Amino acid sequence: MGTVIDEETRYEAVRSRDARFDGEFFFAVETTGIYCRPSCPAVTPKRQNVRYYPTSAAAQRSGFRACRRCRPDAVPGSAEWNTRADTVARAMRMIGDGVIDREGVAGLATRLGYSARQVQRQLTAELGAGPVALARAQRAHSARVLLQTTALPVTEIAFAAGFASVRQFNDTIRDGYGTTPTGLRAAAPRGPRGPVTPSTGLPLRLAHRGPCPTGPLLDLLAEEAVPGIEEVTGAPGARVYRRTLRLPHGAGVVAVDERPGGPRRTATGGIRHGGWLDARLHLTDLRDLTTAVQRLRRLFDLDADPYAVDERLGADPRLAPLVAARPGLRAPGTADPDELAVRALLGPADVRRLVARYGKALDAPSGTLTHLFPEPAVLAAAEPGGLLGALTTALADGTLRLDAGADRDTAHRALLALPGMDPGTAATIRARALGDPDAAPEPGSYGLPVPDAWRPWRAYALWHLWAAGTPPHAVATPCPRPAPRPHTPTGSP
Repeated sequence: MGTVIDEETRYEAVRSRDARFDGEFFFAVETTGIYCRPSCPAVTPKRQNVRYYPTSAAAQRSGFRACRRCRPDAVPGSAEWNTRADTVARAMRMIGDGVIDREGVAGLATRLGYSARQVQRQLTAELGAGPVALARAQRAHSARVLLQTTALPVTEIAFAAGFASVRQFNDTIRDGYGTTPTGLRAAAPRGPRGPVTPSTGLPLRLAHRGPCPTGPLLDLLAEEAVPGIEEVTGAPGARVYRRTLRLPHGAGVVAVDERPGGPRRTATGGIRHGGWLDARLHLTDLRDLTTAVQRLRRLFDLDADPYAVDERLGADPRLAPLVAARPGLRAPGTADPDELAVRALLGPADVRRLVARYGKALDAPSGTLTHLFPEPAVLAAAEPGGLLGALTTALADGTLRLDAGADRDTAHRALLALPGMDPGTAATIRARALGDPDAAPEPGSYGLPVPDAWRPWRAYALWHLWAAGTPPHAVATPCPRPAPRPHTPTGSP
């Protein structure tokens, strides 16, 4: 799948109901007023009646309603927003993280370094919708999830989803889905709906395109797990990953189930191009739903385009058997970029000590999960010396930004400017905290150079080698596993 999809390819994807394109574009039918994902099982519309849109928000802005059959708002996000590093891609990542809801368009523009008018113009020109419309479509999706999976009152859902008023909420649901919030709830598949409580949480399905083998990711997460903030339980193939989340309005605890990554069969015997991970969110404030979901998607790399990655890496003789053995392998990200940066510097014992000493205790422990990872400002004040102190100070004062919309090159330069930072660790942080699919250690930093033939997916190539157990001396050390370094804390142990 290229970055530019022509109209002929789009229509062929619609005609063949090709789920590989879900989230890459949407199509609307002028005669019905409905927009769908490419894999919608409905009767294929006539070519002359079809219009294409890069985002669901653009389709809604043009007056089309979401199909109730294929639920186009629930597709994986476009892989472009994770692979690209330009202003539009950064804006989309920040909107996904809830920046518009928390800081408005002015806050988004400030983070991007442009005026609000410039941001509006760039997004509208490329995506057919401005930042407010994109955020509004995202709020509508969050509201639909809450309406159809919980028994929360409609008014409470309106504000939890990020709407400023109940009227705005009702109008958005009516425009986007062609029904009222009550009607949308009534149309949901029958199933148990209960209150969202600390004990029950909110059930979610995190959609992805193509195969998504979670075994290697769970292996890594189990190896890295820090007591108190995360755990992996269960037997291989049926494990559950749980961790705490620091969110804008409060704390959260999430559980994600392991799923096999091989092809799945449909009811008719065909192959399903995509699927989902089952998750459950426990939030102290439901306004954090969208942000929590996006951070989980980045942790498990669920918006990746595995077809493009596998096509490029599978052409390399060395990687071909690895790609064939693990099609759709995702590159590990992080649910908390600042936390990942700190952990990239230290060994397990030091990380455990930081959590035990400086981590914020949860109001109510969830099994073995008892703390949130300490914030950079707390660590900078408590242990200001050495590289750890330099890193946490830079994170706390904004000199270094690793959030969803950070400029990768700027952040990388800021990392390398820290006294004592080595290129290999900086590459690890760039790959996992900033989600750069092409991040790799510089030649000579950890061994042999990483071949340019693997561009623009070098991080995935290194992850394939790691998952296959390739010895570190055979190639530059994979980004997911930097060598831990000793740390001398300030004060008593």
